[in-house]
Amino acid sequence: MNTNIHLSRTNPDHLDFRKLIALLDENLSEANGASQSFFSQFNQTDEIKHVVIAYEEGVAIACGSIKEYEPGTMELKRMFVHPEFRNRGIASEILLHLEKWAHEMGYEKCILETGMKQKEAVILYEKRGYQRIPNYGQYENIAESICMEKQLKDLSIAI
Repeated sequence: MNTNIHLSRTNPDHLDFRKLIALLDENLSEANGASQSFFSQFNQTDEIKHVVIAYEEGVAIACGSIKEYEPGTMELKRMFVHPEFRNRGIASEILLHLEKWAHEMGYEKCILETGMKQKEAVILYEKRGYQRIPNYGQYENIAESICMEKQLKDLSIAI
């Protein structure tokens, strides 16, 4: 773990989370162009209750969140690391923290959706043990979407 990084659990109303996801939305719009408007409808925070923010020297630099998808399953949402702080393992730390949090609450697995253009995200998730699954829910017939899952049952051994 980065010793200069502090992770904080909070909720989606936190101002630092709001600022980070505004940057995330800008980045996604640049990367995905017009197709991002379709995905934006699924990125609302009204159902999110669990947020992790990463701080370095008191500055919010990254975030991630989870929301219940169905009983036993949490969905990862709104993962973002400010571009100036990437490639330092911060996303992995946030991801592990969110998985632990879901596990603590009794959830059995995490699922997520990311885009084909988010190659770094796909690499991160695969490195952290996520496996591709058929597209679920609103992403079922979306060719640009990649859906993944990870079982959390072995998480306590890996921690």
